[in-house]
Amino acid sequence: MDTLLHRDALSRFGYALSDSTRTQVLLSLRETPGYPSDLADQIGVSRQILSNHLACLRGCGLVVAVPEGRRTRYELADPRIGDTLGQLMDLVLAVDPTLCPKSDAEGCC
Repeated sequence: MDTLLHRDALSRFGYALSDSTRTQVLLSLRETPGYPSDLADQIGVSRQILSNHLACLRGCGLVVAVPEGRRTRYELADPRIGDTLGQLMDLVLAVDPTLCPKSDAEGCC
């Protein structure tokens, strides 16, 4: 049973990181909680696109929405997510460009 839960959790985390916009959102929230309009401006996407990505990240269990009056603040669901992102960024990976030609995650690996 634990293996199934771990597999599902890792799959959700991998899916979230497979999109560069979602990755940017997670990295931004790793630094500090944020509001959708500020995150959209910071990342350079429309508010609607950001809203869709935040919904995905909430569904994956990686971020939570915290109501603040008429606004909603987003933050990582668990501080360990930020730690994990930091550890992933510290990894040195050897990438073979002939097998993984794209610099982003689309269609790669």
